[in-house]
Order: sequence, then structure tokens, then C-alpha cells
Amino acid sequence: MSSPEASAGETKNGEYAGHDTRAMAELDGHPAGADELQALALTNYGHFTSMRVNDGRVRGLSLHLERLVRDCRRVFGADLDPERARDLVRRVADGRTGSFVVRVTVFDPTLGLGSPGASATPRLLVTTRPASKEALPPLRVRSCAYRRDLPTVKHVGLFNALHHRRAAQLAGFDDALFSWDGLISEGPTWNVGFVDGDRVIWPEADVLAGVTMTLLRRHRDHATAPVRLDPLDGIQAAFATNTSFGVRPISAIDAVDLPAEHAVFDDLRDAYASVPDEPLG
Repeated sequence: MSSPEASAGETKNGEYAGHDTRAMAELDGHPAGADELQALALTNYGHFTSMRVNDGRVRGLSLHLERLVRDCRRVFGADLDPERARDLVRRVADGRTGSFVVRVTVFDPTLGLGSPGASATPRLLVTTRPASKEALPPLRVRSCAYRRDLPTVKHVGLFNALHHRRAAQLAGFDDALFSWDGLISEGPTWNVGFVDGDRVIWPEADVLAGVTMTLLRRHRDHATAPVRLDPLDGIQAAFATNTSFGVRPISAIDAVDLPAEHAVFDDLRDAYASVPDEPLG
């Protein structure tokens, strides 16, 4: 479900359907070839992080690098040098002004469908895509019963998440909202938070703790509690967070309308903007 407010190639949920002329893909600092990327396309075993680069700086850069190190141990049983990852991101950002999104994907081209248990030598694929230039409109989301595999790992297995996003869009919504046993957890590529009075509540569930959510929790008082999908008792407002768009209101969950504006949203945006960017260099 695309939006007239979105820039060329951008869908209403803030993702991009294509690439601009500045998009690139480098594997360990060299142009990535089709043969090297075949394992990622066909086997699809690995993990990643995506970060928004603003004039050579990244908000939450240290957290992104910590995620890469942590997930590499979990997925491959291998160590990853965070400074090497930082250097590779700096390489693609060098001399580029403005804002764009960099994704660092960690995978091993030698691992195939029949040998995922072989000793792994992870490699780093760095790709870029445009960043949203303006604030995106509020999201209307449709709930679905789904829990991601290894939810605490930002892995590349996105089929089910995108399947539920597609189904939601075909039903007239902007995106999906996951729940399990009646408890809300997260969105396909974002965390969800709720407003109860002047409190911010994050769902008590197995979720991928996003960098944006982590930074917000450091700079404002928050609570964690189970949030039931039906009914949404006491919930006054809801919002989504990720590194691409920051804080974004949710204006509807299924048939329940929610306010697109709330004072807490402004507080969260101010708190997020107050977090200093970290230089890549």
C-alpha cells in the first residue's frame, strides 16, 4: 500500500521497493559479485543490522556494532571484529553527505543447504539504500498470530514477516502487528510501544530489542508489561520505532482507532533527537 507522501520507490511503511543511483554493495570492502552473493540468495542464512547514517555519523552506532558481535556468536559461533565492521561502513559513507541507510549483513558464502554445520568464516556485506526524507504518515496495522524464529536475533529469515506484511497490505492496512497467545510483541521490522496516561509501556514478550527502542529506554522512564491485543484496556496511544524513521505513530490497530498525535510522542522524539550521533571515523 503505497503513499502519495512517500518519495519515489518508498512504500508507506518506510521501506524501499528499489535502489537509487547511489546504492552499492560491497563484500569485505570489494564490489560484491553474483557468485559470492548466491549463498545469501539461495541459502539465506545470516544476520544483519541496519543503521541510518547522517553526514558520516550514526545514532546508536555502538549498539549496532554490539548487535553484530553478539549475533555472530549466536548464528555462527564465531567472533566478529566491530572495528572492522565500522571501517567497512565508513568506507561506503566516505564523502557522502545527507542521510541514507546502511545495512551490514553477515554470512558465509561457503555454507550451503546441506552443510550449515560446517566451520564458518563469516563475511561482511555492506549495502546502502535511501533514507526517508520527511516524517512518514501514521501506520494502520493489522494484527496476526505470529512469533519470529529466534526473535532476539536480527537474522535474514524474513519470509514470514514479509508474508504477514503483504497480507496486511492486501487487506488495506499499512503493516502487520505480531501477537502470540493474545499478547502483542512487535512489528515485522519495528518495535511497538504504548502510552498509558503519561507512561510508556513496552510489551513484555520475546522481541528483537531495537537500537531505537534501547536508546529511548535510556533517556526516558518506561515500563515493561504484557499488553493484550483484545481488549486494549487503558491504552491511549501506540507508536512504532526503528532506526529508519525514529518514532512513528500508529493510528489504528485492527478496528481500533488511536490518536495520531500525543504529547508523549513529542517527548519521545525530543529524547531521541537529544542522543548524540557517533562518528564513523
